[in-house]
Parts: sequence; C-alpha cells; structure tokens
Amino acid sequence: MKSLQLGEIAIDVVVETPRVPMTFAEFLPDSTREALAAERNWLEPAFADLDQGVGFLAFHSYLLRTPRGTVLVDACIGNDKDRGGHAAFHRLNTPWLENLRAAGVRPEDVDFVMCTHMHADHVGWNTRLIDGRWVPTFPKARYVFARTEYQHRRSAWQADGNAGNGAFADSVLPIEASGQAMIVDGDYELDEYLRLEPAPGHTPGNVVVHAQSQGRRAVLSGDVIHHPIQVCYPEWSALFCEDRMQSAQCRQAFVERHTDTATIILPAHFPAPTAGRIQRRGGRWRFDFLDT
Repeated sequence: MKSLQLGEIAIDVVVETPRVPMTFAEFLPDSTREALAAERNWLEPAFADLDQGVGFLAFHSYLLRTPRGTVLVDACIGNDKDRGGHAAFHRLNTPWLENLRAAGVRPEDVDFVMCTHMHADHVGWNTRLIDGRWVPTFPKARYVFARTEYQHRRSAWQADGNAGNGAFADSVLPIEASGQAMIVDGDYELDEYLRLEPAPGHTPGNVVVHAQSQGRRAVLSGDVIHHPIQVCYPEWSALFCEDRMQSAQCRQAFVERHTDTATIILPAHFPAPTAGRIQRRGGRWRFDFLDT
C-alpha cells in the first residue's frame, strides 16, 4: 500500500509477510468453486490462484502518525515465537522491525499499540526475545486492549497456559508485567483522531479502529474481513472465526454500512494494494482498491 494521508494522519503499512497461500476450502469453508470462478477476472493473480484453489493473505501492521503521537495497529506474528509448528506462524525470522525503521519509526518512538484482537498474528510483535526473555518491543508505548477480549484470553490462559499456542503468555503477559497494558472498553475513544468500536464474532472482544481527521475517515477493520472475496460474499466466515454466525452478521453489517461512502477500509490481511472502498456493482458488493 502506498503511504496514505488522511487529513492530518499519515498512514503506512509495515509488512511482515506479503503473501501467504491458503486453500479456499480450508480457510473459507462455505466458499464454492463456482462463485470463486465467477470472480476470476479480478481475483487473479493478486488475490488467488484458482487453478490451485488457493487465496492469498498478507500479514502487516498499520503505522499511524497523528498530531497526538505515533500509533501501531496490530502487531502481526513476531519473530522467534513457538506456535506449535504451524508453518506460517512458527519461529519466524522476518524483517518486520527493519521495515518499521525504514518507515522512519524506531520502537522507542511508538506511543500506543492497539490490537484489534488477541489472536497470535495480531499481538506477536508486542514483545521480542532478548537474552532469553520476552520483553516489550515498544518500551515507551501504552498497549491498548479491549476489556472483553482481554478477559476472554486471560480466562483461556488460566485454564490452559498454552492457549492460543502461547500467544497470551509470550505477547500479553510481559506487557502486563511492565505496567504498559491499558485495558479499555470496546467503544473507547483514544483522542479526537482514533476510537475503537466493538465488532464481535471473529473473537468475542474483536474491535475495529476508526481514524478521522479534517472530514476524512478510515476504518482499520482487523479480521472482520480476511480476504476481498468476503466483501462479495460476507456470509462466508473464515475458519479462524470463533463464532462464525456472529462474524458473518458483523461483516454483513460492516459492508452495508460502508458501501458507496468515502470511508477508506484498511484490512489486516489483504495483499497489496490493500486499501480501498466498498462499492455496490450489479448484484454484489466489490472492494475497489485505491491503487488500481
């Protein structure tokens, strides 16, 4: 995604992994070959290889520089994390931190980290491994966690210390220990530029982040939508959604709410060009990428 200026807010993407193939049958189990084939003209080659039956997901964070500070939204997977051998997540060694610095931001420059939810691919870079210990990556930041999500993950961790393949233990508990955790309501307003809004379904405490400045608006949608085909078919929930029915209802409402508006949607997993707007074309919705 190209750098985006939203009024007084500068928005950049910090890429961890630009493209990971996942079979549609696995990660969107309600999808059909016929429906996917009908969208071939725009799905390929950037977002799918239909002959192989795969769609492509990206893993990235958003970096927002507002007049009030520097904010990171969603912290990807992280390096060196034990994720039970899952190939896409396990003991990665990516240049994410170097990509952050290339965007002109050092870890100590970050004022807030906002996680839309606490799945392992959204909290990983909260911490990094130094001398055998997980320590906060951003030493001066406050880490903003929605209360419902935090309580749900803490309960799961208390029942099973390896819940979520250890993500709470290695990527959230060290933030608590350092005194940097900021537990807030799901509809929390950080300042006049950024606010949270509950978007449950993918997880119980899932939120989206609204950004606004000088009359321009964007929504960092987290995992409300994983792949652009779900804009066309919001009834298709991802395998990763903890309540697939509620997730579909949330996604449907999100798509309808933002269709044919000026609001820019910034999803967590769309490959480049990533950012866009939702429009109705014919009988279905489409994601209109800004850079196309």
